[in-house]
Amino acid sequence: MHYPRILLALAALSLASPVVAEDFQGSTHALKYDDPPIEYSKQTPQDRIAKLQAQIVSGEVKLKWDDEYGWLPALLDELKIPKSSQMLVFSQTSLQRREINPRNPRAIFYNDDVYVGYIPHAPMMEISAVDPKLGGIFYSLDQVPQDKPSFTRNQDCIQCHVSPRSLGIPGHFVRSLRTDGGGEIIAGTDTSEVTHCTPLADRWGGWYVTGQSGAQTHLGNLVGLSAFDRHSGDPSYRGNVPDLREIIDTSKYLTPHSDIVALMVLEHQVHMHNYITRLNYETRTMTETYGHIRYLKNQVNAFLRYLLFTEETPLSGPVSGDPQYVADFTAPGPRDSKGRSLRDLDLQTRTFKYPCSFLIYSEAFDQIPMVMRDHLLQRLYDILTGKDEDPEFSKITANDRQAVLEILRETKPNLPAYWQPLAAKQ
Repeated sequence: MHYPRILLALAALSLASPVVAEDFQGSTHALKYDDPPIEYSKQTPQDRIAKLQAQIVSGEVKLKWDDEYGWLPALLDELKIPKSSQMLVFSQTSLQRREINPRNPRAIFYNDDVYVGYIPHAPMMEISAVDPKLGGIFYSLDQVPQDKPSFTRNQDCIQCHVSPRSLGIPGHFVRSLRTDGGGEIIAGTDTSEVTHCTPLADRWGGWYVTGQSGAQTHLGNLVGLSAFDRHSGDPSYRGNVPDLREIIDTSKYLTPHSDIVALMVLEHQVHMHNYITRLNYETRTMTETYGHIRYLKNQVNAFLRYLLFTEETPLSGPVSGDPQYVADFTAPGPRDSKGRSLRDLDLQTRTFKYPCSFLIYSEAFDQIPMVMRDHLLQRLYDILTGKDEDPEFSKITANDRQAVLEILRETKPNLPAYWQPLAAKQ
């Protein structure tokens, strides 16, 4: 029997790439997430979908059915997920794999903590959310009109969503691989998860990709072995595609795009959320077992390296996508008195303008147990002020350290008092 593999067991890559230094120093084995103190399956989720379901049952929220797209438009509006975040994946990596092919790809939409998967004419939607303490929670929603639609939690999804790719916790991951002309995965072409550390040349096999990357090549838009063969001789083949109108019937989707910038943000975000959840789990387990967190030094260093983009693969030229997605993503801020935000995009030499993850504002980060959260904030402060001279962070320039420090001082609530400059304390 097949079970939902939820939307982010996504697509795939062709060139094997080694595990890079930003992993948890080998600590990617599956944790005992159903044992105390985690008890993943026994806990009542507090994620955004669980809260929405309660609002639907109480009558506080009523979703409007759409005759063309079903629950999709109302769900995106209610969850404040921008339609511009649409990305299209044609590899057959879902429970509803028979509904997916290069002519009928699966659309994925997302915000900071919810992912929505939609396939035209498929019987259900696949949704997942990030619970602040538990990590990924997976749901399905039948595409049938009803007064009070019901999200069904799919515990079986974690059969695929607890793996080294998700850092051994119930989480999400992005993949890249080759497919045949029908979207079937070609065995042996899958590789490790795609993150901001992955070179663009190795990303987006099995995906459609719209936008401009200049001379920087990628594996998007390649359908079947003949397309990959042609790409080998002409790496620019099927690159720099403005929209998908000449490739698929885009009238079945909310936009004609599968945005390159949305993909890049996604690839950072899902792995960052996995890091946050893994560190939450590890801290709770260690403090219950040993009463301290001293054995988590490597995990903390790996977490901070990823948070601060120290191993991000640089861009060799500008990247541009749908301006609407950029506007939608950057709008929430928050911004400091100079107008700067950790959501500001660079897209010239790197993804973000300021090298610190916007997920430092997330509820999941704030729910890391206090003993670890306080330790992270102390280490982060020491790195940004230059007190911590660990060579692992030496690539962060003085200007970037100062900018991130100033932005966080003004925009991150409840920072310890030592974060504030001396004048502000007097």
